[in-house]
Amino acid sequence: MEEAKTRSGANPWTRFRDKHPGTAQFLVFFMLSNGITVLQMIIMPVFKSLFGMTDLVNTTFQILPVGHNFDGSVYYIFNYPAGAIADGGGGGLAYFLAVQVTLLIAQVINFFAQRNVTFKSKSSMGKAACWYLVAYVAITLIAAALQGLYKAPVYQFFMETLNMGAAGETTADLITMLINCIISFWVYFPILKIIFRK
Repeated sequence: MEEAKTRSGANPWTRFRDKHPGTAQFLVFFMLSNGITVLQMIIMPVFKSLFGMTDLVNTTFQILPVGHNFDGSVYYIFNYPAGAIADGGGGGLAYFLAVQVTLLIAQVINFFAQRNVTFKSKSSMGKAACWYLVAYVAITLIAAALQGLYKAPVYQFFMETLNMGAAGETTADLITMLINCIISFWVYFPILKIIFRK
């Protein structure tokens, strides 16, 4: 009787969460993920600019060949040819580091936020962190491999087709980061449900 009275007096979110725990958990995951995506979109240009001022822009970073493109060139999972993107290059090691440092910061925040807020997990922190790291590396490799399919056309569309120059490069940066985040979002939720199970 007392419990029923307490539930009826609870706020709408608590009532919804009690009635639909799986949906509520997904909504919390969705909101946190979107907040972290916004954070990535803010800090990525900062790191790109900082690394872009170094000679790392002129250092080619192409690793993990996995076949060939339609034109016969090698298809790399991480494909960052030397030279500034504005000059037709791939951003080199500078762009790779900007992307990876941004992702690393976002994923550290995501780990603690999802563990403590979304899943309210009390499982072993060390074990969860190890499995999260494995998932992070696997998802990063998959997302990087897929990036080879859309990255060049997105940059070409905004920088050359629409002739937006530097604004086109920034827009393409944000869109490729957003696509990467969307891929990660749909893959992470079921994996985190396993890693952070109660």
